[in-house]
Amino acid sequence: MSHSEGSNILQYSPFNSSVDPSFWHKLSHVKLDIDRLEEKVRPIWGHYSNAIPPGLTSYLHVDCSAYNTEFEVQKPMLAAYGILLNKNTLEAFKNCNKIALLEELGQELWQSITSGEALDNPALLSRFFLLTYADLKKYHFYYWCAFPAPNFPTVTLKKQPLKLTDIFSEDQVTELARIYLEMDDWRQRGYFLIQVDNGGDSSCINIFPLCDVKKVPLAIPDGEDIKKAEGIYLGVADPCPLRDHPGWPLRNLLALLSYHCSELVGCRLKVLCLRLRLLPCSTWSTEDSLILEVTLPPPPTTEPPSPETTPFPTHTESEALDSPSEMTSPVNNTSHTSGNKLKWVGWERNERGKFGPRMMNLSSSMDPVKLAETSVDLNLKLMKWRLMPQLNLDLIKNTRCLLLGSGTLGCSVARTLLGWGVRYITLVDNGCVSYSNPVRQSLFTYKDSLNSGRPKSEAAADALRAIFPGVESRGVQLNIPMPGHPIGPSLLADTRTSTQVLEELIDNHDVVFLLMDSRESRWLPTLIAASKRKLVMNAALGFDTYLVMRHGVKSDDTVNSTPDCSDKSIPGHKLGCYFCNDVTAPGNSQRDRTLDQQCTVTRPGISSIAGALTVELMVSLLQHPLKGYAPANCVEEPFSEASDEGSPLGLVPHSIRGFLAQFQQVLPASHMFSRCIACSDKVLHEYETRGFEFLLQAFNTPDYLEDITGLTQLHKETENAEVWELSDSESYEME
Repeated sequence: MSHSEGSNILQYSPFNSSVDPSFWHKLSHVKLDIDRLEEKVRPIWGHYSNAIPPGLTSYLHVDCSAYNTEFEVQKPMLAAYGILLNKNTLEAFKNCNKIALLEELGQELWQSITSGEALDNPALLSRFFLLTYADLKKYHFYYWCAFPAPNFPTVTLKKQPLKLTDIFSEDQVTELARIYLEMDDWRQRGYFLIQVDNGGDSSCINIFPLCDVKKVPLAIPDGEDIKKAEGIYLGVADPCPLRDHPGWPLRNLLALLSYHCSELVGCRLKVLCLRLRLLPCSTWSTEDSLILEVTLPPPPTTEPPSPETTPFPTHTESEALDSPSEMTSPVNNTSHTSGNKLKWVGWERNERGKFGPRMMNLSSSMDPVKLAETSVDLNLKLMKWRLMPQLNLDLIKNTRCLLLGSGTLGCSVARTLLGWGVRYITLVDNGCVSYSNPVRQSLFTYKDSLNSGRPKSEAAADALRAIFPGVESRGVQLNIPMPGHPIGPSLLADTRTSTQVLEELIDNHDVVFLLMDSRESRWLPTLIAASKRKLVMNAALGFDTYLVMRHGVKSDDTVNSTPDCSDKSIPGHKLGCYFCNDVTAPGNSQRDRTLDQQCTVTRPGISSIAGALTVELMVSLLQHPLKGYAPANCVEEPFSEASDEGSPLGLVPHSIRGFLAQFQQVLPASHMFSRCIACSDKVLHEYETRGFEFLLQAFNTPDYLEDITGLTQLHKETENAEVWELSDSESYEME
């Protein structure tokens, strides 16, 4: 170092921030699940080390442990107290007042110094501020770090820095490392006092806490050479590996000394910048440490310019090594001469050497599946944060959905479920993709229809995973047994197996969607789901009409809180199913069908409308306090009245009937039918007691379901009533 005029100002090597990707992963979690849209100031931890190999630079590290309640002690790591402020938008990040932020943190640091708290806990001198913005859609993280330090005192060096080995013996160098590493209190390991007594051996070295600074003679006696090892040293764990300069922590230590030890102003002091090195023999050495002879000046007595006129003041010579100018913040200094202001410096320069933020792009380093999951969750959480805080997204996410039918309706329902973040979807179908399917069924492509076509359920499940790898989708190829389709001896075993598979599927899912293209194929799932108390969502299409409905969920002993409703609504356990409005058993609708009857002939937009409404109705039900037992309105009421203490998403009607020709919808509701062929108590009792034997009889005997439910008797009574009505009319005319 040259000692021409002005060149003997002590310069400090500034910190460089090192933010580990694990910190950003943790920040993403905190932002999504805890802070949400709140710009909360959070205390965090950072750490640095005074064991830096030569040729490297001094870093302050921040990783996922930054969010811990207590600092994790790991020698030779040193703690730094940090503050995190994460902004909601990039514009807010850019436009916030950086000088005011530095001033606020500087005031906290100065309070720690003036109150004496930093004497008892010197680690408070190591502080940093992390301003961030997290773009969680692109996984770009913007950040700017500040390491606040007062821009005083301006310290001069009397001589060129000396290596510790120029003054200490080899034994003393080794002993100093041993004593230092034996310090258990991490709060004291960054700043301390070192006493070296006469004797020249290793046993004469002691380390004292910084709070004893007023109890020891720290000033070098007049005429004493700095190369004399004996005396009291001001110690600092130095993270800088440079030969001629100390690191940033010394700056705040000298500020503290200037405030509390005015008697040392103008005196020569010995500063030991303690640096560790791990030797090949796995022992620590302090041989790279520096010894500085400094003269402590008095506090400043002139008032600097205001930040409004010179926000980036230029100094003739900076006290930061690589900064021709420093971004400063003046604050009122009540401890010094009245009217004076204390300036703060410490904003980090970016990779281009300019005052500005840095950016970390983690999109390529993160698991793409996790990225997709976080992005899907983010869209839904934004809806919850901004518009509907009572929305239970976890309930929707973890709902296990069974889609019976993977065609036009099945594809529309599955895509809408993905939009709501549902993670568990099972698709069931017995068909294969044909050439006509891909244009109307959104989960299939032309390639799926080649070579006689892929099984629809498997192709749809694969397509869902291709769209969103985070979904657990499964395809099941299954023939669902149907009434009116007799089961011969050769099909008996397969039918029994199919029935068992269907029962297991319904049992393992929370919501069952009936999306098939025939009436009779819906009968068995309706029966099984009613027996197992599952929520059933039904959708059916006409040419320009559609029906979306929920089945009533049977009440049991666990549901005693369903309120008695007025005639304006029907309790959820009294709502009818898809078959409750029928007075005949389902027959074989597949027999003798023409080409137009073999295909689902509908206007192309119908399936998307009906599929979306089916899922939206399910989601609204899940948000209702009573879930599937929510009552359905029989009369139209304004939403504000109908939704009191109901679903936050709005109405939960029994059914939605749409007429595309008139672009109209109605919301009819109907009671369960005591003689229903699918959900009546008689049918459920027969199924639950006789099992497959009952089902087989229903499959093979066309009138069996009508007989046991009383529909046959009802038909006879109706016919008799018509006869008597005709008879009365004839006798009247004869008269």
